[in-house]
Amino acid sequence: MSGNPLPAVGIGRFARGRNAPFAALVVDGAAYPLTQAPRGDTLAIFDIWDDIWPELAQRVEAIRAGAETGMALGDLDVLPPVVPRQILCAGANYRRHVIDIMTDHSAGSESGLDSAERRRRAIALMDHRAAAGAPFAFVKAASALAGAFDTLVVPTDSAQTDWELELAVVIGRPARRVPRDQALRHVAGYTIANDISARDHIARPDIPGMGLDFLAGKSCPGFLPLGPLVVPAPLIADPQDMRLTLRLNDMIMQDESTADMIFNVARLIEFVSTHILLLPGDVICTGSPAGNGTHFNRFLRDGDVMRGAIAGLGAQVVPCTAEQVAAGAVLHRPFVPL
Repeated sequence: MSGNPLPAVGIGRFARGRNAPFAALVVDGAAYPLTQAPRGDTLAIFDIWDDIWPELAQRVEAIRAGAETGMALGDLDVLPPVVPRQILCAGANYRRHVIDIMTDHSAGSESGLDSAERRRRAIALMDHRAAAGAPFAFVKAASALAGAFDTLVVPTDSAQTDWELELAVVIGRPARRVPRDQALRHVAGYTIANDISARDHIARPDIPGMGLDFLAGKSCPGFLPLGPLVVPAPLIADPQDMRLTLRLNDMIMQDESTADMIFNVARLIEFVSTHILLLPGDVICTGSPAGNGTHFNRFLRDGDVMRGAIAGLGAQVVPCTAEQVAAGAVLHRPFVPL
């Protein structure tokens, strides 16, 4: 890892060469191993989050007072900061993004309306959805995980591989039917996610009545760069006031505040926990703002570099390479969780 795109304090997973992964507390550019996480499994940390966070906060203060010497981050490979039991993703959750989609895609069905009128209708629908509707969420495979600086292999069978920079929530205690006014108590921390999508695999014209195929379109290997670190929730002043910026080859494609979410973090946790049991270490990706490749008709290709940042959470740098297929076998770096 070159440079230091990591936040000042966070929890991560690392490796050095071929050595076994380990978990560490990162403080001001150095890593301090966490013995409470055997084999680098940070789920052991999030399983006891309410008990261990006060200890970690004290350790941060002690480190800053000179009590320990850490490991240089430049010598380490940065792994996904958690390998969750479950990954949930919110869709269509940024107001301007959905309004743009509805305005662009309704041109044919509302041919008698100009763009301004289609946009006014879309705004009214989003206002109604925010007031009376519910979030939309789906499951993503854990085998899609990648580190914040890993190379993305763009599948050969997708001509529309797209980016979706997102704020990701890491759960810190079991949650079932949690009301929104208590939901943030269940959050251990926040990190960065990029919900990579093969747009041309999501629609299924052969079975139009079945809806969208998120398995085919969302869970290829490497389709969820996560991290670099989980920043503890007490260090984030307001998850609804964070800036997300994604650059593709240094051109800004996404630039939005989490304030534009239709359903905020608390509402998403309330919704998801109504339908499933959330477990410590689970990740909820909260949706992506306007500026996806679909909007620009520009999709990921060999040689591209994505740089995604969220204020307070650091940054990801993800280069892209074309998938190589030899003798019927796909060549890519396999996901090894622990």
